[in-house]
Amino acid sequence: MELPLVVGVDGSDGSLAAVDWAVDEAARLGLPLRLVYASLWERYEGALPFGGLERPSEQVMADSVVGTAAERAHRRNPEVKVASTEVILAEASDALLREGHNACALVTGSRGRGELTGLLLGSVSLAVAARAHCPVIVVRGDRAGLAGTHERILLGAGDPASAGEAVRFAFREAEARGCTLDAVRAWRCPAHESADHPRPAEDPTHDHEHRASALLDAVLHDASADHSGVRVRRTTVEGSARKVLLDRSAAADLVIVGARRRSGHFGLQLGRVGHTLLHHAQCPVAVVPQRV
Repeated sequence: MELPLVVGVDGSDGSLAAVDWAVDEAARLGLPLRLVYASLWERYEGALPFGGLERPSEQVMADSVVGTAAERAHRRNPEVKVASTEVILAEASDALLREGHNACALVTGSRGRGELTGLLLGSVSLAVAARAHCPVIVVRGDRAGLAGTHERILLGAGDPASAGEAVRFAFREAEARGCTLDAVRAWRCPAHESADHPRPAEDPTHDHEHRASALLDAVLHDASADHSGVRVRRTTVEGSARKVLLDRSAAADLVIVGARRRSGHFGLQLGRVGHTLLHHAQCPVAVVPQRV
C-alpha cells in the first residue's frame, strides 16, 4: 500500500498553506493524504469529570481543525483522497516524528498556532526537519514560490555522503512537475588563496571549480540516467552554499537539501545550509535525510 503524505495541522495560517501545498503534491504523485493534529491538552485541563462524558474545549477545537483541513483539501482537489485524519494526544513534534515512520513525507507549515510573533520558523517544524527519517517539507516562502509558478526545482548538491536520497527526491519532483531541475554546487577557495595571491597555475589544487563540477556530475550521474527525461541545469558557483541557495530560492518552487541521520544520535541533525533555508528561503524547503 502506498504510504501517504502526512500533514501536520493546527488551524494556523501556516498549516492551511501546508494543506494546500500537500494537496497539490498528492495530486502530482498520486498519493493519499493523512491529516494529523497533536496536542497534550489533558496536561493542562486535567481529567474529564463524570466518567469522561464532558469533552474538553481543546478536543472540540482539535476535531474542528482536522475536519476543516479535510474539507479544505477536498475543495482544493476533490480527486485527492484524504485517507485518514487523527487527533493525537502527544507533543506535536513527537507525534509527527512517529508518523514519519509510515509516511512518504511529512509536510508542515513554517509556524504553528501560538508561536511567538516574528518567529522565523516554529519549534515543531525545526525539530521535525532536523530529526525525521523521511523527507520533510516545510511550506514557506513568497506567493510565487508557494504557487509553483517558477517551474524550477532547486537542488543543493552538497556532501556526497548525505546527497544520494536528496538527489533522487529532486529528480522525482522535477519529473512529476515536468519542470527544470537546477542542480547547484557551491565552491570556495581556501582562505589563503585570492585573486591577488593565487597558487601557481600548475598546482592541481588550484582548480576548485573543475573539482566542484566533477563532483556535481558524479552526484547526479545515477539519478540522471534513471530520469533521462528531466531537464537538468548543472551549475557551479563560487561562494557560500547558504547564500547561493538562498538567493536562488527566489526563482524556485522547491529547494531540496540533504541531511545526515546518524544512528543512535537523538539531537538535532541539520546542517547550517538546511538551517538557513528553513528560516529564510523564499519557497518551500525539503530536507531529505540520508542514513549513515
